[in-house]
Amino acid sequence: MNITLRQLRVFLAVAQQQNFSRAGEAVGLTQPAVSRSITDLEQQLGLQLLHRSTRDVELSDAGRMLQGRVTRVLDELDAALLEVRGLATQPHGRVRVASSPTLSAHLMPECIARCAQQHPGLQLQLLDRIQQGALDSVRAGEVDFGVVIEPTEPEDLHCETILSEPFCLVCPAGHALAGLREVHWRDLAGHPLVLLDHASGSRRLIDRALEQHAPGYQVVQEVGHTTTIFSMVQAGLGVAVVPQLAVAEQGMASAGLAHRVLLPVVERQIMLVHRRHRRLAPVVQRVWDLVRGVAQERASPLTETAPPGR
Repeated sequence: MNITLRQLRVFLAVAQQQNFSRAGEAVGLTQPAVSRSITDLEQQLGLQLLHRSTRDVELSDAGRMLQGRVTRVLDELDAALLEVRGLATQPHGRVRVASSPTLSAHLMPECIARCAQQHPGLQLQLLDRIQQGALDSVRAGEVDFGVVIEPTEPEDLHCETILSEPFCLVCPAGHALAGLREVHWRDLAGHPLVLLDHASGSRRLIDRALEQHAPGYQVVQEVGHTTTIFSMVQAGLGVAVVPQLAVAEQGMASAGLAHRVLLPVVERQIMLVHRRHRRLAPVVQRVWDLVRGVAQERASPLTETAPPGR
């Protein structure tokens, strides 16, 4: 039988109104359309559902049985559809996000805490990966989206920049560079550098700036995390170039360190990425928007403490 939901809803309207015209007004159809729908339904079932008169209609025994059963079935169907539709408006479930290490350490913890506070039924699960690993996870569908530094090959990805942040010098508070009001990239020449390694999405941007403004620079240590960089700088092993987010999260003065935004300003772009031509599920979109919002709150200029003169 090829019976449609529309035919069943029209039948219930007729059964309730006991009149074709009033039933048509209830379901938004003309009286002839209601009559055709009922006739088609009866033909599909091979039974007469209604006794028609010139003014009113009356249910047959088969019609009364069908009314009771169909009413319950359609009520359950409506409840199920409302429950499923609620998934789009009430966030529940798990959203997996891949993030590169500096962002995992200095941006994502607040995003996870904010998500738990604003959407208790929604779990943001973080995969902390090196830049390429995070991008690979996105491309493989292992995660819903990634938070990365601008990728070099974004052709198969949808990318949205959520924050642009400058690179900063970090050095011991008593270092000669800390005595400068303005620190230029060229001032780094001749100083041993502690940098993020090449697995970081930031390293190629740092290298490019150093090659352009401070040729002959010397890298003495390459590590995977900014926390290690700060420890090495505290130990006097060199000075460092790190993203602003890492500086903002670190208590510079209490650690005996100083920081300056390097001039000319060189920025890295923090991006949200997902596979191109893949629409985000509503709960994923909520987390995407949340991460964007937290990042934009971090976009205020970094406050520096600088000496009175150069």
